[in-house]
Amino acid sequence: MASTENPDPETGKSEPIPASATTPPPSAASFLDCRKIDVIIRVLLFSATLTALIVMVTSDQTEKTQLPGVSSPAPVSAEFNDSPAFIFFVVALVVTSFYALMSTLVSISLLLKPEFTARVSVYLASLDMVMLGILASATGTAGGVAYIALKGNKEVGWNKICNVYDKFCRYIATSLALSLFATLLLLVLSICSALSKRTP
Repeated sequence: MASTENPDPETGKSEPIPASATTPPPSAASFLDCRKIDVIIRVLLFSATLTALIVMVTSDQTEKTQLPGVSSPAPVSAEFNDSPAFIFFVVALVVTSFYALMSTLVSISLLLKPEFTARVSVYLASLDMVMLGILASATGTAGGVAYIALKGNKEVGWNKICNVYDKFCRYIATSLALSLFATLLLLVLSICSALSKRTP
């Protein structure tokens, strides 16, 4: 086992080496760990939002259905741009995915230049909460329309369509699940930012 004492050339006696000279400050280590965790969460956020976006825009399905006033079934397509709620959802995914990519690059750069962390972290924390609000509202809106597509609404005469467009509904459900996961990641980032500000 290596000795932590250094002999004095004049007296021949050993003097203990300060612990700070052999081990890095715990605050620096914890800072690097927090930044690495932040980068990992942002990479997951980008992956989730990008996958949800791809699944959503490829959810179109064409089936032959009986239309009113038409004697024979006609091919009818179900696409995300048929509903304003789904369009809002796709736009929110585009914005959040782009933000996740940019914030990941910024978070990685903070590992290399930690002197800018205090100032940049304030902006990231604020934007995290803005993105959380946008994505959560879009997910809730799209989820409400998806529920009507699944169950219908007899009171207002809205028929369910998932019994016909099963692939379309499966894709929407998958995209909503990924978006919900991304929303939780943004919530974790916001909470971590708030706790780090309160930590001395």
